[in-house]
Amino acid sequence: MGAGSYFIRRLLLLIPTLFGLSLLTFAISHVVPADPAKLAAGPRASNEMVETIRRQFGLDRPLPEQYVTYVGGLLRGNFGDSITTRRSVGEDLKERFPATFELVLFAMILAVGAGIPLGVVAAVNQNHWPDQFSRLFAISSVSIPQFWFGLVLQLFFASSLGWLPLSRRLPTLAQPPERVTGLLSIDSLLAGQIDTFWLAIKHLALPVFVLSLGSMAIITRTLRGDLLEVLNHDFIRTARAKGVSERGVLLRHSLRNAFIPSLTMIGLSFGWTLGGTVLVEAVFDWPGIGNYAVEATGRLDFNPIMGVTLLVGVVFILINLAVDLLYGVLDPRITYQ
Repeated sequence: MGAGSYFIRRLLLLIPTLFGLSLLTFAISHVVPADPAKLAAGPRASNEMVETIRRQFGLDRPLPEQYVTYVGGLLRGNFGDSITTRRSVGEDLKERFPATFELVLFAMILAVGAGIPLGVVAAVNQNHWPDQFSRLFAISSVSIPQFWFGLVLQLFFASSLGWLPLSRRLPTLAQPPERVTGLLSIDSLLAGQIDTFWLAIKHLALPVFVLSLGSMAIITRTLRGDLLEVLNHDFIRTARAKGVSERGVLLRHSLRNAFIPSLTMIGLSFGWTLGGTVLVEAVFDWPGIGNYAVEATGRLDFNPIMGVTLLVGVVFILINLAVDLLYGVLDPRITYQ
């Protein structure tokens, strides 16, 4: 099967996956023992006002009928409206997703850019101090709660030293660039606003570092293990016997073969990082879909919660599809089934 046919088949499999995800999310969000209509109406609302909101959003109908209506809207590209803000969830996601994607993109660039060299150094220096350091770093990074570490960095670098901003994407009075991609760092460069670009980078620094640590540790340890396994193969010993330098053995023979399984972990880490933005965005008041989901959860606003879940699910699936296609680039012997 060619890469094109494999890609189409995987896209078709996206349909039942999203159906199952929507059903699961709908069921979990609607079994919560609370009344979102009453919360949306306010504490002083009369029963008639609550009933009006309930009828307006279809909350008075049986759950199966509500789900069918919701799926029908999704097929038309309609994620529904927020019960509290009355805004379109689709428009909110369109507005907020670039902020989250920028955060995750820079976090993964840092995680991959630092994790791969750390993994290589740890493997080459097995059981020596660089390897021990990478092990300590990995254990510490996955053990520290992100929200706690984010607060500590805010207190130290923002409040005490004043080196970096405390929260948000830009200062309140800063003039954002014209929206092209939605990514402030890219849009500011496209608009030639260098000062705004550096402001955006400074605001990204702390949340990106906090968000990247877990993925960086996982990539480091995964690549180390895969590289150590490849270095013990016969073809590596043959290359050394032919006089290939250690640098050549590492870069041309070992790293490319060891990177294939690590690529899977990078793809999974991208998805996990996207899902992990909820806490980080809440700590840094980042106006992305993670913070949007937190606010909707506090209000029992079902449609935004389900919209964020479905969007993250779609991105997660597409990223792993891209990773599967990259296998053939790294190793032409791989065939698509």
